[in-house]
Amino acid sequence: MTVSTQQRLEMLRTMLLARRFEETLTELCQQPDKIHGMMILATGQEAVGSGACAALSPADVIVTNHRSHHHLLARGADPKALMAEIFGRRTGCNKGKSGTLHLAVPEVNALCTTTVVGGGFPIATGLGFAQQYRGEAAVTACFFGDGATSEGSFHEALNLAGLWRLPVVFVCENNRYAAAQGYDEHTPIESLATRADAYGMPGEQVDGNDAPAVFEATRRARERALAGAGPTLIECMTYRWRGHGEGDPQRYQPAEEIAAWKARCPIERLSETLRAHGELSDAELDDLRASTAAAVAEAVRFAEESPWPEPHEALEDVWVA
Repeated sequence: MTVSTQQRLEMLRTMLLARRFEETLTELCQQPDKIHGMMILATGQEAVGSGACAALSPADVIVTNHRSHHHLLARGADPKALMAEIFGRRTGCNKGKSGTLHLAVPEVNALCTTTVVGGGFPIATGLGFAQQYRGEAAVTACFFGDGATSEGSFHEALNLAGLWRLPVVFVCENNRYAAAQGYDEHTPIESLATRADAYGMPGEQVDGNDAPAVFEATRRARERALAGAGPTLIECMTYRWRGHGEGDPQRYQPAEEIAAWKARCPIERLSETLRAHGELSDAELDDLRASTAAAVAEAVRFAEESPWPEPHEALEDVWVA
C-alpha cells in the first residue's frame, strides 16, 4: 500500500498546525501572566505524531506523554479546547484542571497524557487487554521517549503485551535525550528496536522525520495487531529542537547538532517532496500555513476570552473507586 497524495497533504497540515501551535506557546511563555506552569514541547518531532495518528482508525486509542501536543492535534483534538486547557480555563478539554502536562481528549480516543516517565506503558497494555477481551477491531498506540525505555514499566508492559499478544503499537520517539541526559549516557545499545526481540514481538527502526515512513510502519503494526499477531515496537529516530522544557538553556545540546537536525526539518522535507511531484504548489503551501496559523490565533483568542473555573469546580469530576 502506498501513501496517497491526500494522506500526505493531511500529514503536512497536521505538522504545520502542531508547529505553529507550539511556536505560539513559546511566544506566550515569554509574556507575563499568560501561561502558568511548566511547558514541554516537541518542536521538530511533528512527523511522528502526524504519521502514526494518520495510520490509526477513529476506534483506536492513544496513550501519550508530556510532549503530547502534536499527538493530540494529529488525532483531531480541537486546538481551541487544547489552548484553553493550557490557559487553565473552564472551556478547556479538561475544564482547566490538567494544564499542558496531563491532557486527555476522550472524544478522539486520546485517553491519557502522563508526565510520569514510563507511566503510559501499563495503561496502554491494560487498554490493549480490554480491546482484546471485548473482541474490538481496534488497537492502542502508546507514545514515549527513549529515556522511558530504561524504566521497569517498559519491560514489564512489553513482556505482558508480547506474552498475551495484545493489540498495542509501542511508538518510541527517540529524540536522543532523556531530559538533559544524552542517549549514550542512559542506554548501552545502538537501537532500541532490538529490545523487541526479548518480548517476542517485531521491532522496527524508522526515520522519525519522515511522516509517510512513520505512517507505513504504524499501518503495518496495526494490521498485525488486528490479525491477532500481537504488539510491535517502532523506534522513530527524531530530534527535539528545544530544551526539555521552556527555560532550559540547552547547554548539553551542541549548537552544530541542533543545526544539523533543523536542516532535516520534517515539514520542509514533506513539503519539498510534494512540490517535487507536482502535488503541492507554492500558493497551496502558503494557504496551508495561513490556515493553520489562523486556527492557532483563533485558539488563543478563544482561550483568552474564556472564563476561569470557579473554586467549587475543583471537586467536580472526582470519583472514589
